[in-house]
Amino acid sequence: MLKLPGLIDPHVHLRTPGQEYKEDFISGTKAAIAGGFTTILDMPNNAVPITTLELLKQKQETAKKAILCDVGFHFGSLGQNFEEFTKVQNGVTGIKIYLNQTTGGFIVDTTAFRKICERWPVGLPILVHAEADVIAEVIEIGHQTMQNIHICHISSQKELETVIQAKQNGYKVTCGVTPHHLFLTEEATQRLGSIAMMKPTLKPQADVDFLWNHLQDIDIIESDHAPHSLEEKQNDKPPFGVPGLETTLALLLTAVKENKLTIQDITRLCHDGPAKIFNITEDKQTYIEVDENEVWTVDAAQLFTKAKSSPWNGITLTGKVKQVYIRGTKVFENNQFLVEPGFGQIIKNII
Repeated sequence: MLKLPGLIDPHVHLRTPGQEYKEDFISGTKAAIAGGFTTILDMPNNAVPITTLELLKQKQETAKKAILCDVGFHFGSLGQNFEEFTKVQNGVTGIKIYLNQTTGGFIVDTTAFRKICERWPVGLPILVHAEADVIAEVIEIGHQTMQNIHICHISSQKELETVIQAKQNGYKVTCGVTPHHLFLTEEATQRLGSIAMMKPTLKPQADVDFLWNHLQDIDIIESDHAPHSLEEKQNDKPPFGVPGLETTLALLLTAVKENKLTIQDITRLCHDGPAKIFNITEDKQTYIEVDENEVWTVDAAQLFTKAKSSPWNGITLTGKVKQVYIRGTKVFENNQFLVEPGFGQIIKNII
């Protein structure tokens, strides 16, 4: 049995409040634990975006009664809520800003982004959805305002090259990559249709190869767990996003078997990197035990997420989470949960 520290996913959409039919705190944290994640950080682009202290408090209050693993929260802004920044800084793990199209239309331009950077408390990460057309400008604005910029879900050679150059120039920038951008190419969108639709879009094989060849320049792996109902994904105007919490580790362990990365890489990308960037300290008695040789087939209908769809449905993977411990308590064993909703703790609880 392989023992790993409890994994940390800093990029998850749990959909509460407002869209609990897609996911809620119970189903989402169950999916996290089943996938080996003991700490997850939730994004602010809910049906009503989390842009005030009051909305943050309400979200934390709801979560406190429902979460099974530990959860932190990112704040949101469209550049119109600067007075809230200092009120929430002790209750959030960062602020997420969208500069390209994504679910919910929660988007700003670079002018608004600069104003946000000028007012956000320095040192608390600013996470950005910034693709190839704006990524260089976003990084430069972050540098000029002395902010820690985290580029989410890098998906192309051009984007990663821009980040590498910024790091070489001494800029305070980090980046993450998702499993779907590592393990899928644009071919999957053609083959699976809406089930493989996400933002950023899947890229050609050459971009995927570049990401793999420069894994050492990537700071974290983030699932960008973005559940939608199966009905939504199959309708005429399907939303972007795919679930990922329950398949991320197994995909990485399968890649270890294929000599594409090492167990040490998994620890760096799925624990040490997120812990450092988002200032998270996990109890030493928080860990997971994995059967790295167990072969299983993804059955989307049997996943704990409410999404019930996956671009990896029917794919055979190697490596299965068997036991999960949080602060010394066994919370999961052989696909069964051993604690009740409310066991998890809120990171930076502001209530």
